Amino acid sequence: MITIDGSEGEGGGQVLRYASALSLLTGEPFTIEKIRAGRDQPGLMRQHMTAIEAACAVGGAECEGLELGSSRITFRPGSVQPGEYRFAVGTAGSTALVLQTLLVPLALAGVPSHLVIEGGTHASMAPPFEFMARCFLPVFERMGPRVTATIKRHGFFPRGGGRIEIEIEPSPLRRIECHERGQPLAQSGTVLFASLDPGIAARIRKAAMKVLPDWEPDSITIRELPADQGPGIAMLLEAPFEHVTEVVSGFGKLGLSAEKIGVTAGKRMAGYEASGAFAGPYLQDQLLLPMAIAGGGSFTSVKISEHTRTAAALIERFTGRTTRFAQDERGRQVVEIR
Repeated sequence: MITIDGSEGEGGGQVLRYASALSLLTGEPFTIEKIRAGRDQPGLMRQHMTAIEAACAVGGAECEGLELGSSRITFRPGSVQPGEYRFAVGTAGSTALVLQTLLVPLALAGVPSHLVIEGGTHASMAPPFEFMARCFLPVFERMGPRVTATIKRHGFFPRGGGRIEIEIEPSPLRRIECHERGQPLAQSGTVLFASLDPGIAARIRKAAMKVLPDWEPDSITIRELPADQGPGIAMLLEAPFEHVTEVVSGFGKLGLSAEKIGVTAGKRMAGYEASGAFAGPYLQDQLLLPMAIAGGGSFTSVKISEHTRTAAALIERFTGRTTRFAQDERGRQVVEIR
């Protein structure tokens, strides 16, 4: 039984999701104590429970202590069973993070699976649907599996109500090296909004363009969604290259100005473009698990996040594989899983 202190490292829901996925992949049971102990609302929240419940359903696992607010769980994996599954977070909790828990186990499960996940698709503290579909999954597919992601309905904070559908065609994972992103292609962006004043979307767009002077003036568009999918607003900036596409996002919330959303997202994108690295901060975190299961791999990235260091520590505990962090001659971070 592997025992994990849930307050260490990143100290949030990532520990739960990574441990659950690694347990299904390795057959190793685990206990997590002090779950999210340092957060304003410690213990399990609804989106964390959904991810673990999904892992139990897909992996024939048993989990003790699985209730709202719980500070300790014990997870015992069974055998992963591919098939058709539907999971509902019930809030604006991230659909992408539930998918993160299930993707690699199902991608190795032998026969195809179909997932329907309902909840938040565009909310802070989690990657939006477009990041998964256009940034992470194309790189993941280079390892072997084929994954199709479709968004059926957008879900903003706090209402949620979004719906994504995922088709997974499994394959053994192969090692890949991702050091160069290749030549840049045409940048684009979208401001999605529903049940809000269109002027807010225009202000976000204008603010972003001010910090992205090299982008074409009409490269960021505004798209209004049906009112029943709101209220909510999100900015999505997309920078495609030959070998990878970075997706940067910003989300509206009470007390946060439109200008702040646009400027913050724009500066993050400008920083990535200037870095010369393959992986941005979110892709960096997502690549570790499949690369570890593939037997290793490496990539260049921007500054190493606490999420990534926490994931690397968990991977070593479950698999014995270590992660090496270094810097190359161009100042890029090099992450190697061995």
